[in-house]
Amino acid sequence: MDRRLSEIKVGKSVIIKFFENDDIFLKLMEMGCVPGEIIIVDQVAPLGDPISILVSGYHLSLRLNEAENIWVEEITASSNTI
Repeated sequence: MDRRLSEIKVGKSVIIKFFENDDIFLKLMEMGCVPGEIIIVDQVAPLGDPISILVSGYHLSLRLNEAENIWVEEITASSNTI
């Protein structure tokens, strides 16, 4: 089931499925966020904005409005996607 990255809890691993907003697409791709990439939600600020993700071996901070435009699929133990 696809969900927005902004809805994912800390510690969960997800796969990027697609971007809802084309304006942010190029910016995110330049930072390693490409469809099919596995990311981990690392931290969420106390007020919920920004969030920190682990992507391609480095930490990246995203504003909540940016994370809302990234659709992901949560990786479960029974998934065959890893």
